Amino acid sequence: MSETSVQLSEAPRLEAAPRSNRQRLDNRFLAPLLVTCILLGGQLSFGFLESYTQTALAILTAIMMELVLGRIFTGRWPHLASSYISGISVGILIRSPALWPYALCSMITITSKYLLRVRDRHIWNPSNFGICAMLVLAPATVATLSIQWGNSLWPMIAIWTLGSVIIWRLRRFHITAAYVLAFVIFAFLRSLATGHPWQAEVAPITGPMYQLYVFFMITDPKTTVRSSKLAQCGVAVSVAFVEMILRLLEVVHAPYYALFLVGPTANLIEIWLTQRRSATPSPALLQR
Repeated sequence: MSETSVQLSEAPRLEAAPRSNRQRLDNRFLAPLLVTCILLGGQLSFGFLESYTQTALAILTAIMMELVLGRIFTGRWPHLASSYISGISVGILIRSPALWPYALCSMITITSKYLLRVRDRHIWNPSNFGICAMLVLAPATVATLSIQWGNSLWPMIAIWTLGSVIIWRLRRFHITAAYVLAFVIFAFLRSLATGHPWQAEVAPITGPMYQLYVFFMITDPKTTVRSSKLAQCGVAVSVAFVEMILRLLEVVHAPYYALFLVGPTANLIEIWLTQRRSATPSPALLQR
């Protein structure tokens, strides 16, 4: 191929690069937009926040911790979209009459991103880890959001539609879909096992807690397996299955504990398999 043809063949790709960069830049703000819509929709229609002060404290603490730890561990100022999502998730999901659990949960959440790593990979979803830590450390003071939308369906429909579009654009929709489908199937199985109405078993997934759970926690790119979409769907189904078992055992915070157990296990298995494959010489090298 001549030098001129090489230049011509590369020209379209060079022109397309800025458009791709703009798309990546825009995508960083999609998740914060969605979580803000969940906050506003839930608060305006149902009033599920303990107080604006507690939620603001969780958000500000998460952002400050991200700035400090990001600068210390990486030497750069981090992008704050992730910490905003973590802070607002803590502000929505934590239930406590006191202020300090919101600040402490955000501190644990952000700190886990920098300290709990294996081969430079996150192991736990930060918000999930922080919430589970608070449930263990302060069970008498901290609970989690568990209410549904009641009879108001329009906020739920609007947020699920917006969330699905955003997650689709971010190429994580298959994880959400796999989990939701598995949850519904396992809800019917729980109904058969317990004798409870199937509507009561399916109802939790309509709540704001599950909107944060299915759009942010189980789809977090930093803490999901990377090998294939099929593996990611398999992990999502496994989380739903473990949650079903925990619900049958009457564990109150079943979804959080299910992800806490399954997510890191899947990540560690994938890391181990990847390391093992890279350490095994190929047949071609063995023949030499």
